[in-house]
Amino acid sequence: MARRTGRRPGNQGTREAILDAARAAFAERGFDAASIRAIAGTAGVDPALVHHYFGSKDQLFLAAMNFPVDPGEVVPRVLAGGQDGIGERLVRTFLGVWDSPVGGAGVALLRSAVSNEWTARLLREFITTQVLRRVLDQLEVDPVELPLRGSLVATQLIGLGMMRHVIRLEPVASTDPETLVAAIGPTVQRYLTGSLST
Repeated sequence: MARRTGRRPGNQGTREAILDAARAAFAERGFDAASIRAIAGTAGVDPALVHHYFGSKDQLFLAAMNFPVDPGEVVPRVLAGGQDGIGERLVRTFLGVWDSPVGGAGVALLRSAVSNEWTARLLREFITTQVLRRVLDQLEVDPVELPLRGSLVATQLIGLGMMRHVIRLEPVASTDPETLVAAIGPTVQRYLTGSLST
């Protein structure tokens, strides 16, 4: 019997091969530079099969990250109230996800990123392209300031995630979420829309 040549047929092994290729591409080249065609080529499948399994590049990235919440669905709720109060809404949403049962995947990713550069690169791409970019693109601020503003917001949110769920620093670990929203939200608001020079 002759061996079949060509691209892989669709099955669970193919899906995992696509995810492995996607993780490598996103970590090495970043979200923007990684293409569906290149990922498909590495996985040995047709690009149409990538779209069949995952739909869009955003959805492929979420699957590769194994993140249980789609920022494309959550971030619009953060933005719905306009620029005023966006800091508090962002912190409240962050805590709502990370404090929930599905937040365990995020905590695991954060733990891994601390000791694994490959995971750190994936997390950095996820935060930058899937969360912060979606928020920052809607702000009426100097575009030159966006990278710094985004990085500052990330220090607050990832720092909060680390202290509350990984290091479990008290009383942050057990404080009521609304108390944290009230304390941290204004700082995130200033990073997003306020002056960075005062």
